[in-house]
Formats: sequence, structure tokens, C-alpha cells
Amino acid sequence: MSDSEADAGDDYGPRRDHVDRQSGEVDADVDIDVDDVLERLDELEQSVSSPSERADVRSVRRMLEHVPGRRSVSNGIQKYTTRDVAEGFVGAVLLSLPLLVEDGVFEIAEWFLETTIAGIPVALVANVTFIVLLTTGLLYWTDFRDVGVSEPLFGVVPRRLVGVLAVSFLTSVFLLVLWGRHAEEDPTRLEAFGRVTVIWAAAAIGASLGDILPGESEGTDVTLETVDDLVGRDSEDE
Repeated sequence: MSDSEADAGDDYGPRRDHVDRQSGEVDADVDIDVDDVLERLDELEQSVSSPSERADVRSVRRMLEHVPGRRSVSNGIQKYTTRDVAEGFVGAVLLSLPLLVEDGVFEIAEWFLETTIAGIPVALVANVTFIVLLTTGLLYWTDFRDVGVSEPLFGVVPRRLVGVLAVSFLTSVFLLVLWGRHAEEDPTRLEAFGRVTVIWAAAAIGASLGDILPGESEGTDVTLETVDDLVGRDSEDE
């Protein structure tokens, strides 16, 4: 190694406290950010003087850029896959089940309809808004995982947010109907929807955690294009 390389290593090596400057060893208990490694390689390429050494650095950089699943190394989540949908469903079921046997769900749903403004149940609308904000916060504003937004629906709406809300809502409806709790005491349609939103609040938390805690999942990336392809393939088979 040339003197310039050694000096460069001293310059950028100490940046992270999980790198031992003397031995060059990395703390195995600390997650390594791939983007940080690429940045270090860029600095190394600029510091070396030999063309052959720069070519070696570029070669290592290209290999690192093409490592399969490199985003998972840096603890980031970009794709929203069919496996994420399944994991969200499992999480929604786990947190919904305890509420299904509670009669307090009926009382809360009735209270949602007590206060209205221009015929709009304020508490029910507030609860739905709370669910959306809570889910958004769990997915994108907490430090559980670094969750990115890729290929948003219509260029604006995050696919993961829509998917988690939809999975948790449908799970709530499915379980209420499956256990016959939607028709208990003959509620009105709006009151039945209020019961769904009570279960939905817990299901949304479960679906969010079930989705992001395992990290980025393998499987088919769920986009409008892939859904269209699956629908088109099914119609062709028929």
C-alpha cells in the first residue's frame, strides 16, 4: 500500500466508531450502511495516485453496487411485496382478536355517533383520521426501520401506506363477520362501520408492525403494473 493510501485511510477511517483504526476490524454488532461504504470508496479513489489502484477501487465499488439485497444490509425498506401483505395480515389478526370478544367495542361505536355536525359523526371521522395518521407515523416517522417511498400510486400516495390500511381494514371486516360480531344487537349500518373502525385501529398497528419489523421481504413487488399483469394473466387463462 502506498503512503497516500495509508494517509487516506487515517483520514476517513475514524469517522465511524465501529471501525478500529489500528486493526481495521469492524464491530460485528453494528449494522453497516452500504451507502457509507460506497462514500468511503469514492474518497479512497480520489486519494490514490496510481491508475491501477484507482481501477481496483472502481472494480470493488461496482461489485458492491450489484450485491443482491444491498438495501437490506443498510436496514432500509423500499419494496412493498406480496410477502409484506401476508405479514401485515398476520399482524392485523394478532392484535384484532382480543377486541373481538369485548362488548366495549359496541359502546365505543355507539359513542362515535352521538355527536354530529351537519349530520356528520365527528368522533367517527376523528377516529378514522387518527388511524391514518397513526399508521403513517408507525411506517415512516418511527425508528423501527428506514422505510422509503418507491413508485407511489399516482405519483403521490405511498403504496405501503395504502396496502397496510387496506389489509387491516379488510381484516377487521372479515373477522367481525366471521365471528358474527357485526350483527350483534342489530346495529345500524353506520354503527356497524363504527365497530369496524374500533377493530381497525388495533389491526392497523398490528399490520404496520408485522410489515416493517421483519425488514425488506422477498417476493413480487406490488405495483399497479404487477396487479394489471396478474389480472390480465388470469383473464387469459379463462
